Amino acid sequence: MDKKTNMTTHTLLDFIGNTPLVELRNISPKPHVKLLAKLEGHNPGGSVKDRAAYGMIKGALDRGELTKNTRLIEATSGNTGIALAMIAQLFGVEIELVMPASATPERVKTMEAYGAKVTLTPAEGSMEAAIDYVREKEAKGGYLVLNQFGNPDNYGAHYRSTGPEIWHDTKGAVTHFVSAMGTTGTIMGVSRYLKKQNPAVQIIGTQPVEGSQIPGIRRWPQAYLPKIFERERVDRILDVSQQEATAMTRRLAREEGVFAGMSSGGAVAAATRLISELEEGVVVCIICDRGDRYLSSELFG
Repeated sequence: MDKKTNMTTHTLLDFIGNTPLVELRNISPKPHVKLLAKLEGHNPGGSVKDRAAYGMIKGALDRGELTKNTRLIEATSGNTGIALAMIAQLFGVEIELVMPASATPERVKTMEAYGAKVTLTPAEGSMEAAIDYVREKEAKGGYLVLNQFGNPDNYGAHYRSTGPEIWHDTKGAVTHFVSAMGTTGTIMGVSRYLKKQNPAVQIIGTQPVEGSQIPGIRRWPQAYLPKIFERERVDRILDVSQQEATAMTRRLAREEGVFAGMSSGGAVAAATRLISELEEGVVVCIICDRGDRYLSSELFG
C-alpha cells in the first residue's frame, strides 16, 4: 500500500503464476473425463518458464551468488531465455542467452528487446551444442550459470506455485497430470506437490518419438539428461510424434480458442490418448506458452 496515495501497487513479478485453468470440452474424447488446461501463456513473459526463471534468479540473489556485477549466461531453447531476459533486467543483471540457430526469430527478438545478448549455436548441434558453448564460457570464468537443467530452484518454483494452484483450482479432484518434458522442472515440482497431497495422482510426462523435433519437448541423450530429473517421480512417459503435436496444436486454436505452441499440442495429444483409457477422472495438462512465438514457423502455415 502506498501511504501517500492510499493505492495498492504491484510489480510485474506479482503477476507470475495464478494462471487460468480451463476445461477443453471439444477435444476431450470422453464426456465423463474432464480435460483441464493450465494456460501458462498468461504469465507476464508469456510462458510457464517465468516461474522457474524468477525462482532461479531470486534464489541466486538471496544466497549472494548473484549480484549486479555478475554476468549470467544460460543455454535455452527459447521460453526460459525470454523469462530470464525479462527478470534479469528487472534486477539490473547482465545476461547472455545461448540457443540453437533453429530458434524462431520471434524468440530471439523478444530476448533482445529485453536487453539480453543472444548467441546462436549451429542448428544441427541442437540444445547440446548450446549447453557445450555455455560450459566452455563458464570454465573460462567471469560468468554465473543458473543451469536450469540442474538447479533445484527450477522445480522448487513449481512445487511452491504450479502444484498448489492445480490442487486448489480442482479442489483436490485432479487424478492425472500431464506435462511436456524439457528441462523437466515443471513435472518434477508438480509431481512433488501433488503426490504429497494424494499419492494416487498419476504423473505423465511426454517426450518426442525418435526422430521428431518438437520445440520445448526433449528426448535427452543420457549424457545430457537434466540432473533435476528423477524418473521415479513420473508414473508414465508417453511418446508423441511431431505430426501429432502439430495437429493437436492447430485443433487447440480452432476448436478451443487456445493459441499455443507445439509442446502444448504434444501434451494435449498425450492427454487425449490417456483419456481414451479412462472411464472417469480429472486430467490437467500444461499449456506452456502462446502461439504467437511460432508464427514464422510452419506450425500454423
